[in-house]
Amino acid sequence: MNPPSPLRLRIDLDALAANWRQLRALSGVDAGAAVKANGYGLGAKAVMDRLYAEGCRTAYVSNWQEAGTLAGHPPDLRVKVLHGVDAADLPAALSIDADPVLVSPEQVALWRAHGQGRRCDIMVDTGMNRLGLDWRGFCTEMFAGMDVGTVHSHLACADLPEHPLNGLQRDRFEAVVVALGIRGALANTAGIFLGHDYAFGHVRPGIGLYGGSAGLHQVVFPTARVIQCRDVPAGDTAGYGATWTAARDSRLAVLNIGYADGYLRGFSNTGAALIGGKRAPVVGRVSMDMVIIDITDTPAVAPGDWVDIAYNLAEAAAQSGISEYELLTGLGARYERVYA
Repeated sequence: MNPPSPLRLRIDLDALAANWRQLRALSGVDAGAAVKANGYGLGAKAVMDRLYAEGCRTAYVSNWQEAGTLAGHPPDLRVKVLHGVDAADLPAALSIDADPVLVSPEQVALWRAHGQGRRCDIMVDTGMNRLGLDWRGFCTEMFAGMDVGTVHSHLACADLPEHPLNGLQRDRFEAVVVALGIRGALANTAGIFLGHDYAFGHVRPGIGLYGGSAGLHQVVFPTARVIQCRDVPAGDTAGYGATWTAARDSRLAVLNIGYADGYLRGFSNTGAALIGGKRAPVVGRVSMDMVIIDITDTPAVAPGDWVDIAYNLAEAAAQSGISEYELLTGLGARYERVYA
């Protein structure tokens, strides 16, 4: 029997489902769900099971190993592999019920030759210069006779609403969609907030599902056990580098969480725990496996008690300088994941 973990992630699946419904309603079109990186660190299968119950019928993963974790999904759920397929992937791709999103002429040729007529999607690069077929001189004849379900592209600056590249990418993508005469999918979470002109026939929300945008519900709630409490006189310091000095006699608690668990050094002297509704600020540097908090003004805690970590994504990103994506996907394997 394995000993219990001193770390927990409470994952609010009702909040996740509410976020998906809200984003779908805002877009006004069919909505899938990005569950790559193991559901942004929360568990792809648990996330997708809940969203499937809400009516979501398209899941996005990055590679075929991730597609395999959703094996046995209902037949009307389509799993889309965003990195496409290469020769090394073919054995897995032909044995897993998932669709490659083809990103290059070479991938198109490979799937035409070996894909056994199975459905695929395609990705067109409209200005990000990352994955995708070039929008310049785009040739629809390349896909003649192939079962192509959806054409995708990805916005480079959707989180910067006034950036001129957004409109350029939208216009370029619209021309491709019209030429192909099939469903288009351009918008991620930030793209959905740009408005209906960016929705086309389908959207691919990701970070917003997990609480990473204003007006959406918090989904992830880390908690950690207290290891030790101590009284510190005014003038004493705490943590590596002595970056915090007690301005008064203080009481500190050491928590069983650190940057090895994805609670990164950006929270040094900026993050906080929550005890009885009161904030207990992080003092000193975050260590690999430990964080020190100031509990002078909070209800008392003792070794073995559980303490909530303040982890509203927008606030945590502002405090730490770490992106919401990193805050989620970096949460490590040492947490016990508890679904509520």
